[in-house]
Amino acid sequence: MKQIRSSRFLVPPRQRVRLSQYDPADTTPFTTEQEAKGLLKKATKRLHELTEILYAQDRWSLLLIFQAMDAAGKDSAIKHVMRGLDPKATQVFSFKAPSHEELDHDFMWRSLKALPERGRIGVFNRSYYEEVLVVRVHPELLQQQHLPAVRVTSQIWRQRYEDIRDIERYLCRNGTIIRKLFLNVSRAEQRRRFLARLDDPAKNWKFSINDVDERLRWDDYMRAYELALGATSTRTAPWFVIPADNKWFTRLAVAKVIIETLESVDLHFPPVDRRKRRELAQARRRLRAT
Repeated sequence: MKQIRSSRFLVPPRQRVRLSQYDPADTTPFTTEQEAKGLLKKATKRLHELTEILYAQDRWSLLLIFQAMDAAGKDSAIKHVMRGLDPKATQVFSFKAPSHEELDHDFMWRSLKALPERGRIGVFNRSYYEEVLVVRVHPELLQQQHLPAVRVTSQIWRQRYEDIRDIERYLCRNGTIIRKLFLNVSRAEQRRRFLARLDDPAKNWKFSINDVDERLRWDDYMRAYELALGATSTRTAPWFVIPADNKWFTRLAVAKVIIETLESVDLHFPPVDRRKRRELAQARRRLRAT
């Protein structure tokens, strides 16, 4: 059966990134969605098995960070991949524009409060990376953060990359596995999806005129993503550039990254000691007698 090599989506640590080198329409080794259906079904089953063990072992946690341009399919990918995860072992947080309370704290504060517990998978729909993406494209937003003027210098973006790397390294050292996924949609496909939202009354609510305004800054955003991915993809917390023009392939590629990640650590059900075995034997005898 054909397989996806997720390593081809990997952003090498601390290397210059050129998104033009990543094809948003890539579906290799498949040419049609029909070819991949069997593999997606198997991936869903395997994901559920792994999350069950993760929850039972209660040692590791997994943080999945999704970032993308509007209409890249983050919600869709998260919804479909979550179907393959054990519900009690997963939690999803969507980060929108920061509130007044959040702006009165450091930019990591609201995300750190939402980190997954041991045994769980936490999914961030957008994240603290908005601070080096949206805020970098719109530096006037820094004025809302109540930072001391002496801290807002030409080095602020380099410093934020450094802070992010340090915090992610700290989390990894304490048992949180981090995988970051940039859903790479083409500008043409984004336009098509925006028009589909306008044409479908059931999807009108998803559209904002601000989406068009941000689309006009496409090149600025691509540059911000290239800089952020290059500066913060590390061996322990890597970025993956996932092709997003075909939603079926996006879901499969995301599932593959998660499966390979969970299979790379020592997951196993907790061992049963002698006392526990006695309890189980007693429970079996009592159940047979009732």
